[in-house]
Amino acid sequence: MRHYNIPIFIPQQACFNSCIYCNQHYISGQLVQPTSIEIILKIETYLQTFKEPYNAELAFFGGSFTAISHQKQEEYLKIIQPYINQNKISSIRISTRPDYITPEILQTLKKYNVKTIELGAQSLCDEVLQKSQRGHSAEDVQNASKLINEYGFDLGLQMMIGLPEDTLERSIETAKQIVNLGAKSTRIYPTLVIENTLLAKMYRNGEYQPLEISEAINWASKLYNIFQENNINILRVGLHPSEALINGKELIAGPFHVSFRELVLSNIWKEKFESIAQKKANTITIYVNPKYIGSAVGYKSQNKISLQKLYKNVIFKGDPNLKDFQYNYIIS
Repeated sequence: MRHYNIPIFIPQQACFNSCIYCNQHYISGQLVQPTSIEIILKIETYLQTFKEPYNAELAFFGGSFTAISHQKQEEYLKIIQPYINQNKISSIRISTRPDYITPEILQTLKKYNVKTIELGAQSLCDEVLQKSQRGHSAEDVQNASKLINEYGFDLGLQMMIGLPEDTLERSIETAKQIVNLGAKSTRIYPTLVIENTLLAKMYRNGEYQPLEISEAINWASKLYNIFQENNINILRVGLHPSEALINGKELIAGPFHVSFRELVLSNIWKEKFESIAQKKANTITIYVNPKYIGSAVGYKSQNKISLQKLYKNVIFKGDPNLKDFQYNYIIS
């Protein structure tokens, strides 16, 4: 069964905190909250493109959904109910802040068939959160996560790497805590310096230095392995490539790449193939799960090219019996 997403962006007006890195207009390309009519039109447009049989999830992203007025939350959620009743949409996902989670809020979300709640945790190190002016603590993330699990929602926890005062060790610890808090899904976002943010001012004043692309790939690779080993669904690695980011007009600095996830997966395979690189022979045939052949070959075939320095023939083949980053190889 095909899975489809219907994204509805709730921009920054739905968040009353100003994190040092955030400018939702430039990130999402959207400034104004959508009207009910706009949401309906978007749903109908998406539904026309879906091929049966399918599973469709509507997701409210961007700002903090539960920070908007209770009346507006209900207005948006009521729009979706007829589509759920008609089995045109199977579930609702929202994104919000950990300090905007209460039993009352969760009761409303449960009433309107919300299935998944993603929290922008960003870090579970208080020093990083304070320096980033997140406006909440690591304890807030822990308490909100516990409540979400108790009410029977699927918990998602998003994290950012390379924030001020962040280190690889702190990011790894955040990933481990995300596992321990019972998250079923996660997203890994490298910190970017966006125009008209406090972080941009800090960068220009020499107070902040973003990760280099190679550092970000290395960090994200290690986190990816942690989540994969613990069966946590990694929904995204890297920011969605909006026009403002691609054309570079509002992106000042930072490890942005339109194929960031592909680079991370390629790097993970590169590290796994290091043991193979100790051997020399005429031909090597490497077997991986079919869905990973592209990333095993590497971004722009970089892993295959590297192996070709040792092997005259490098062949990649699919084996559906292999899972995730498992692989076998034959040398001849």
